[in-house]
Amino acid sequence: MAPSFFLTRVLAALEQGGSAVLFHHEDGVTTYQEAYRILLRLHTGLGDVGGRVVAIDARNRPETVLAQLAAQLRGLEVLLVAASSSRPARAAVLASTGATLLTDHDLDRLADAGPSTPDSLPSGVTTVFPSGGTTGTPKLIRHSGIYDGMAHIFAPDPAGPGRILVAAPLTHMTGNAAVLGALLCGNTVVLRNGFQAEKLLSDIAGYRVTSLSLTPPRLSAVLDSQALVTTDLSSVRSLSLGAAPLSPQRLADALTVFGPVVGQGYGLTEAPMIASISAAELAGRPERLGSVGRIVPGMAARIEDGQVLVRGLSMMDGYQGEPPIGDGWLPTGDLGSFDDEGYLYLSDRIGDVIVTGEHGTKVPSTTVEHALLTHPLVSAAAAFGVPGPGGEGELVHAVVVASGPLTPGELRDHVRAELGGEHFVPSEVDFTTELPLTAVGKVDKRSLREPFWAGHDRGIA
Repeated sequence: MAPSFFLTRVLAALEQGGSAVLFHHEDGVTTYQEAYRILLRLHTGLGDVGGRVVAIDARNRPETVLAQLAAQLRGLEVLLVAASSSRPARAAVLASTGATLLTDHDLDRLADAGPSTPDSLPSGVTTVFPSGGTTGTPKLIRHSGIYDGMAHIFAPDPAGPGRILVAAPLTHMTGNAAVLGALLCGNTVVLRNGFQAEKLLSDIAGYRVTSLSLTPPRLSAVLDSQALVTTDLSSVRSLSLGAAPLSPQRLADALTVFGPVVGQGYGLTEAPMIASISAAELAGRPERLGSVGRIVPGMAARIEDGQVLVRGLSMMDGYQGEPPIGDGWLPTGDLGSFDDEGYLYLSDRIGDVIVTGEHGTKVPSTTVEHALLTHPLVSAAAAFGVPGPGGEGELVHAVVVASGPLTPGELRDHVRAELGGEHFVPSEVDFTTELPLTAVGKVDKRSLREPFWAGHDRGIA
């Protein structure tokens, strides 16, 4: 079989990159030629690894992605242990795969070996990503086809290398794909081990960052930062938003601040690219601010019982231990609808719909959140269901970050005026200085919801 086109392109990019900088990171600077030497040393160090799977559980550093590539050069499957995984979830995925675990300490040790060049390349690569695992043992999501696809899509820009800011964990799909794409393009990665709004803004100006991705909560932190007004954002050519629901108001704010370089994408770990929308498509069309865009070429989507189902080229191979998904339809767990022009609008995650009132009215939590965010003093909001009196039925509860004095009554009136139905109005509104986030920057609704459901046999009422 022919050698992996992805690995062929990766090795060529590293060999040809020379003294150009691949990574600016917490420990210094790593050039393309230095990264190539580290890769070859890791390739040697992994020679004694038993089994067919290695699991990488490490911070954002060059060696994390280089160890992934070194293992794949040896024909090993790579399990990336999500930074957001709980300790039981980590133990479960390691036990189910029999993987050899590589931590930061192990990467340091392996990188001390002498360099070795692979005699031949495997025909393909496989990376395994755990699902969120919020309801038990995580499912293991297997990807192989997307990598050769990336190698065909990503190529150097004739205008010259870009500078890509990555703060998402390298063990998650978003951060991992961003770095691999940058490498294939000959770009420079500004790699950060975590997110802090002021630091991100400093990096944009200091490194003249051309491209970055943000989750909606992290976008809000940037937009609300006092450092924003003094930061030069003129270098940014692409700001991609995604991974969680984005309010139309916050998208409009981003377009005002960053200009016509803002787009939104919709995908899952199982299918990283499903739909997208660009700033050009939003110009003069305010109703599209609530859309995640049109389905990208090579993918297909349909609505069944309100849920979005997808299939196509960016799909996973399948879940570990289950039949390959092939051309089958994948239920996304997202509720949505299409308009007459093919733009997709998501209303909620199935599990985040609040069933309230004597008639069991379904209230999408994002509808309430977006209404709250239209208030000029609300910078972040989360809505979720809590048990009603006696544990019967659900009530809408909101937690809000406010930039000025507000009362629960004022916000309840605001939602009532925005949405018109009493069932949308939160029964209670709590105020906080910040919303809890997961490791990938999504609002951690589970931690917000849990105290209200303590003592209940189930998480619905």
